[in-house]
Amino acid sequence: MTNDQELKAREAADDKLINGAFQHLLDTYLNSRHRKKVDIITKAFNFARQAHKGVRRLSGEPYIMHPIAVAQIACEEVGLGSTSICAALLHDVVEDTDYTTEDIENIFGPKVANIVDGLTKISGGIFGDRASAQAENFKKLLLAMSDDIRVILIKICDRLHNMRTLASQPANKQYKIAGETLYIYAPLANRLGLNKIKTELEDLSFRYEHPDEYASIERKLASTQASRHTLFDEFTAPIREALDKMGIKYVIKERVKSPYSIWCKMQNKHVSFDEIYDILAVRIIFTPKERENEINECFNIYVAISRIYKSHPDRLRDWLNHPKANGYQALHVTLMSHQGRWIEVQIRSDRMDEVAEQGFAAHWKYKEGDDGEIAEDDGELNDWLHTIKEILDDPQPDAMDFLDAIKLNLFASEIFVFTPKGEIKTMPAGCTVLDFAFSIHTFLGSHCIGAKVNHKLMPLSHKLESGDQVEILTSKSQHVQPSWINFVSTAKAKVKIQAMLRRESREMQKKGEEMLAEFLKKSGMEYTNAAVDKLMAFHNVDKREDLFQAIGEKMVMLGDKDIDELKGKKKDGGLKWRKFVPFIGSAKQKKDGEKQPGLFVVPDAFNRKKPIFITDENIGQYKFMFCCHPIPGDDILGFIDNKKQIEIHKRACPVAAKLKASYGNRILDAKWDMHKRLYFDSTVRIEGIDRIGMLNDVTRVVSEQMNINIHKVAFSCGDGVFDGTIELRVHDRDDVRSIIENLKKVQGVQEVSQIM
Repeated sequence: MTNDQELKAREAADDKLINGAFQHLLDTYLNSRHRKKVDIITKAFNFARQAHKGVRRLSGEPYIMHPIAVAQIACEEVGLGSTSICAALLHDVVEDTDYTTEDIENIFGPKVANIVDGLTKISGGIFGDRASAQAENFKKLLLAMSDDIRVILIKICDRLHNMRTLASQPANKQYKIAGETLYIYAPLANRLGLNKIKTELEDLSFRYEHPDEYASIERKLASTQASRHTLFDEFTAPIREALDKMGIKYVIKERVKSPYSIWCKMQNKHVSFDEIYDILAVRIIFTPKERENEINECFNIYVAISRIYKSHPDRLRDWLNHPKANGYQALHVTLMSHQGRWIEVQIRSDRMDEVAEQGFAAHWKYKEGDDGEIAEDDGELNDWLHTIKEILDDPQPDAMDFLDAIKLNLFASEIFVFTPKGEIKTMPAGCTVLDFAFSIHTFLGSHCIGAKVNHKLMPLSHKLESGDQVEILTSKSQHVQPSWINFVSTAKAKVKIQAMLRRESREMQKKGEEMLAEFLKKSGMEYTNAAVDKLMAFHNVDKREDLFQAIGEKMVMLGDKDIDELKGKKKDGGLKWRKFVPFIGSAKQKKDGEKQPGLFVVPDAFNRKKPIFITDENIGQYKFMFCCHPIPGDDILGFIDNKKQIEIHKRACPVAAKLKASYGNRILDAKWDMHKRLYFDSTVRIEGIDRIGMLNDVTRVVSEQMNINIHKVAFSCGDGVFDGTIELRVHDRDDVRSIIENLKKVQGVQEVSQIM
């Protein structure tokens, strides 16, 4: 076969693939409830196909397959209409080709152009080479979202397809994209009620960050599938019988916990897979006889099934009368099966089920206008977007702070709080009186001195609970305190407090700068950048703002020593004198700033796509971080810090999660190549029933049976139970796992878990 023939054959195969994918998209769209605007979708497809002609993805497939896949997800899995499908097909055209947003507007109209423009501004996800570029792009994402929510919905579809095809990327990119997905996109999908997509994003991120743990949980789920089916059938048989008698049209589904949520529970509760009892849940989805009466019908089903099984009194969750902020409605009840297992049952109507899977997009199906477009009147959604806009009005100076502020409210559980007039306000669980004050109005928050909670006087830091009635108390003399930031928990309160403190700080800096200029003028010297830099070095301060603030707050008192420093006259007593003045900065900071000997410094030509291997010989060249205490056997990654040295973190470390989301281009793939020659610290916690000789048996297992060196033991006993920690010197994580397994065999030991 000649080259021309090969090329033609490849083009024919590509055409078949592309046309098949587009036809599948059209078929899905034609089966939806939206108005059938096939012409404009076909026009958008042909335009995008021509624009991306000849371009391929890393996986080797034609580039146009990506926009088609994103449009398919938007249509099939999110339930969006023609405007969104066109925007999804065109979402990379402006960024990757010579076409402009104006071209899109002239051909497809302002609505499509506006969404494409929003998607172009946040091109390529939250990427970027600058330190805070990712967070900056995230701000753009939120700004675009506050104009049209479809921007973020299509962006989530785009991210889902990128995650599904992540295998073609190098490992360091995989960690960056997976970490960013887990930190930002999965919570966003959750907040928008896209439960199915949120779960898939979490599982895909987990699969790439912790492939061994993912595979292990998948194997265990497969091996226990038959017993789960049996339990499900036996448990639901009498329920089906009762519902049939009531004449209800229903389906009962088996819901299995996702691998990621199983892993999270194993980590948080320090339990094994076999000790997780809520892997199976049951979902009853019914079609109500009357749509207006669906809440009553949910409760009727609950009454019927609670006659068959005993319900857990503390585990009834009523999301019917008070839906979650993302629109989720259902009645959750936990029942004791005849096999002696607690099983959660979720009761919801078909409409509620659709909202649970597709979130706000499903709301729009029940509220849309004649053109199949999104309704603008969703109160909960508008409230949330209003909060986002308020946060963006006071942008954070630091990328990590900004991401944290948004993150606070994305995944929060909710409580319901009443105003003095009896109005309900939805607040994140764990919020305080001060959070509530800021949620009502910034003025109330900044002048809040306390509250009457259920008619009792409570301080600002008092945590609210569901059902509390709260009356905020204010005083004109009250103003924002720096300590407030330590106990508020909502993004809005944190952002407003930081903005006010920054405003006060700027005023203080201005005052300090004026004091410095006046001091220099009186001393017959000019106010120059060089003079300020000299004083910064003299007072051991890194930033000009810090120096000005210290002068304004009178932490630094300007005097003869400063003049001598500026004129180059140094006195021997200077250093001794400085030692006792409470300046900003410390000797420790200086020490930290010095380059540590032996650490590897990343050169400019360093290949970041290749993994770094940590060996017995080169281990001293890397910084092992105390935030997560990684040891051989842990899934790890590298991070290039500001000094171009490499920090090593566990991939599951909370600090690493922020780094992946904010500084993704500095992430490296890191692997262990150790040969059990070096020792590392690890701590194990042990609990159980106390008896004579227990400590002796525990230490014998570790020291004699396993030949592991015990560094420190701390045990406490009381009321017949004991609790203790053992600090060990181990080679790797396998040693820790073996110790835990062997300790669990000791008589009376109930629980063994690894602390670090």
